[in-house]
Amino acid sequence: MAQILQNAGTYKILAIMAGINEENPLNLIEVAGRTAYQSRDKITDESAIKFSKMLRDRHHESVLEHSCMSVEFNDLSRGFTHELVRHRLASFTQESTRYVDENTFKIVIPPGKNPDEKLVDLTLPDGSVQKVSFKDWVELNEQMYRGLRSAGWVPQDARQILPTGIKSQIVMTANFREWRHTFKMRCAVDAHWEIRKVMVDLLKEVQQKVPVVFDDFKISEDGQSAKIEG
Repeated sequence: MAQILQNAGTYKILAIMAGINEENPLNLIEVAGRTAYQSRDKITDESAIKFSKMLRDRHHESVLEHSCMSVEFNDLSRGFTHELVRHRLASFTQESTRYVDENTFKIVIPPGKNPDEKLVDLTLPDGSVQKVSFKDWVELNEQMYRGLRSAGWVPQDARQILPTGIKSQIVMTANFREWRHTFKMRCAVDAHWEIRKVMVDLLKEVQQKVPVVFDDFKISEDGQSAKIEG
């Protein structure tokens, strides 16, 4: 039976690159950045925070590329992943519809929509018209997919009828500079609702884990969007 996913998208931080012999990723940024100034003798236990903030405020963001983060996104649509992979300065590994049978058939629907509300007039082959809901259509789509699989179509052939809303899982690895760009684009108030919600939630967590790199983003009062201050 098909499942409707609404506000179900999740993320999980898999890894944040640690610093040199320490857990703090800012250490690596400082060591790399001080190469330009030949000033590693000024490194102290507290200097990484101040140095990294200086780089960020002066827009020397290329140095932030020396540290990176890997994140897993789950229970999100293929539409979400189509937007995510446009961030080309990143690495992605995604659930494959060529090899994975969509036996759970989970479909993402926008928030605030009633999947059972019969909204659309569907013309049947005999010419009759039947009012159908989003959930009705999902179940028809699932029947077609399962029918093609039962008829011997392999997943990479049967997937041709899968909707953009089909559930997917993807892992993204990118350096901090690219994550800043991702948050700037995908947390914006005009970003798509699905990717915006998950990215704002992720941003809130990374602001706690790596504050100096990401704390210049201001999250809106309603917690639904974010942008760089200034």
